Amino acid sequence: MINRRQLLTTLTSTGIGTAVFHKAVVALAQDDEDKLNAEMLQQAEWVSGIELTDEQRDEIVDAVARDVDQIEKLREIELTADVGPALHFHTISAEKKLDSVERVSQTISTTVRVLPESDEEIAFLPVHELSWLIRTGKISSVDLTKIYIDRLKKYSPMLRCMVTLTEELAMEQAERADRELQQGIYRSPLHGIPWGAKDLISVPGYPTTWGIPHYKDRVLDDTATVAARLEEAGAVLIAKLSLGALAMGDMWFEGMTRNPWNPRVGSSGSSAGSASAVVAGLVGFTLGSETLGSILSPSIRCGSTGMRPTFGRVSRYGCMPLSWSMDKIGPICRSVEDCALVFDAIHGADGRDLTANNYAFSWPTDLNVSGLRVGVLKLPEDTDEESGGGETDSPEDGGNEKEIDPLAILQEMGCELVEIELPSEFSYYSLTNVISVEGASVFDQLLRDGHTEGWNAWDGIFRSAQYISAIDYLRYQRLRTKLMHDFEASIKDVDFLCNMNDLVHTNLTGHPSVVMPLRYRDSRQGGKRIVPVVFTGHLNDDARLLSLSHAFQQRIDAHLQAPPLDEWLGKFDAGELDEKEDEDE
Repeated sequence: MINRRQLLTTLTSTGIGTAVFHKAVVALAQDDEDKLNAEMLQQAEWVSGIELTDEQRDEIVDAVARDVDQIEKLREIELTADVGPALHFHTISAEKKLDSVERVSQTISTTVRVLPESDEEIAFLPVHELSWLIRTGKISSVDLTKIYIDRLKKYSPMLRCMVTLTEELAMEQAERADRELQQGIYRSPLHGIPWGAKDLISVPGYPTTWGIPHYKDRVLDDTATVAARLEEAGAVLIAKLSLGALAMGDMWFEGMTRNPWNPRVGSSGSSAGSASAVVAGLVGFTLGSETLGSILSPSIRCGSTGMRPTFGRVSRYGCMPLSWSMDKIGPICRSVEDCALVFDAIHGADGRDLTANNYAFSWPTDLNVSGLRVGVLKLPEDTDEESGGGETDSPEDGGNEKEIDPLAILQEMGCELVEIELPSEFSYYSLTNVISVEGASVFDQLLRDGHTEGWNAWDGIFRSAQYISAIDYLRYQRLRTKLMHDFEASIKDVDFLCNMNDLVHTNLTGHPSVVMPLRYRDSRQGGKRIVPVVFTGHLNDDARLLSLSHAFQQRIDAHLQAPPLDEWLGKFDAGELDEKEDEDE
């Protein structure tokens, strides 16, 4: 018996007709699926506007009969999600690859000279300051870990940002970190720092749920490369953090992960728990992943500092694949310097993710920001706006808030602003169907077995992706190659981009970006909304991108502010956070 999926697959494999034609044939055949014939094909031709010869119709019928048995046999072969295609995406960077990497990064400086009096003050310190406190013995890793464990237990039920507390593992790693310090062993600036992993990062002994009910209790045996490298750096894994189901949005099987600055709204996603937890001071730092905005978007919503590295700089081994040619792993922290320290610990090839390569990286760099050329959006001639994408205040948004112009800051730093235009030949968003096709392949078995509870919109997206032919998928990738060259040509005369609305472009091309909170606006609901600033760099120029972003961040203080969690916790305990209100997000 030929089912609709098998028929569609075989039609696609013939290379005859269009996706519309294929769908029309399947629709005609659904009532008598095992008797596809030339007459059915002829009836479907008018729908798609194509005309086949008798020979072509016979060819399709013969192909269906010939291929269905082969397809059935191939589908009996079990493929786990970590088995990717034989084709691997690579950026067009000409940067020289290295045989190995040296991890020699150091903190730049610290403003902490004494241990803060309250646990809350300690919890909100950035990593580079916590690192100094641990290194100088002013606080132990065990004591710091206990502070964060207590905060996770107190605030995570409200924020819904934690899937699993890895308390036993955390205490073991913290005790080891303290012992090593007493022995004179100091692994890295992350030594003894508690961190949280987006729950698509595999860690043995604890569930890796991918945000869906079907995997709520699943424990994987593999240790993700990034988790292993952070353990080697001396970091302490304290929690697995929420992600939207199968890396979509902020809804997972326990509900919506909340924004610490306004818990009435979601944290965005899909690195929902990672951004929420770090902004709430529940962990020292986190890792997230991005396929199409999943680091930048929750960082913008929650007010964290996030880094999406160049594609191929960080191994994805042991992490849930959504799109083999677009997935990236990166840090979500409180400061740019924190992101640099974490990136230094996790970047580089591992021989398991074949897209991951070695390129030079060190922190800090000797970058002189004066004279750098920064690309900004070309403004209409009839406007006097100078913010290049920055927002202005209105009374309803909290006009008493201090307005900060990111471009003015760049000019004060000595940067030259250059108006440029990015490629706009066609709708590049259409190329993100690559995600739909690759994701449909990753989760095909779950979809066919009906395990789609709590998938958000993925089940419909993956079913629709079945109608995209292999030829059209390769056309997406060929157009993506064209975009990569066009994008490089458009930015060749600048060092960086600022607020260029390039999220789709750069996720398709693999360029790195850093996002941070610029300032806050009052929300009509109460709480705050974050106004972000985003910087984008050239391929594998991650170190210089971080340096520019760090120099910029030193002139603002939004990343140092903490949300009033106890005030919101009182509303949560009173059952007020889930009241239906108009959102201004």
